[in-house]
Amino acid sequence: MSDDTLIDLRFGERFFLERFMKVLKALIISSIATISAPVMAEDWTGAYAGFSFGYADADGPNGSSGNDTVFGPHIGYDRDFGNFVLGGELEYNRLSLNLGGNEGTLDSMTRLKLRGGYDFGAALGYVVVGAARVDSSVDSDTAAVYGIGVAYPINDKFIISGEALRQNFDDVTRSDGSLDSNVFNLRTTFRF
Repeated sequence: MSDDTLIDLRFGERFFLERFMKVLKALIISSIATISAPVMAEDWTGAYAGFSFGYADADGPNGSSGNDTVFGPHIGYDRDFGNFVLGGELEYNRLSLNLGGNEGTLDSMTRLKLRGGYDFGAALGYVVVGAARVDSSVDSDTAAVYGIGVAYPINDKFIISGEALRQNFDDVTRSDGSLDSNVFNLRTTFRF
């Protein structure tokens, strides 16, 4: 390696380190400002309804699998107990997920969910447990659903949120094997 190449490398490394340190400094300052800023507690009590749009993937027997977009409405009610929020929700997702291998398709999922979470002030982090029902071209089944989510209020009536849910169904494919399904939803919700 020539001296000119080493000088170019050292200059590039120094330039990168200087830029990295500036970005790191900005992140640290903004984090301290965010942590030290007073947080107003959000009141999550009340009924809500909205629409979700997302992605589902499923793995079935004999190597069958598939993925598809999902969409549908949800309606629920939350009760705020200070730092803790507890609620229930009914959600419907429409999809057309072809499992391949002549195993059939998933047509819809309906979930009855209990959700509990912590009010972080500007956001609600929560866990979900409940029951999910899948309708497929072969059969239908009910299974447990569990997952996590986070909700962020845009104003006192409008909320955006995201959820990651898992369901494990039995006997909804032609091979009568189990079907593991993941759903990732982005949601818009209006509070009443």
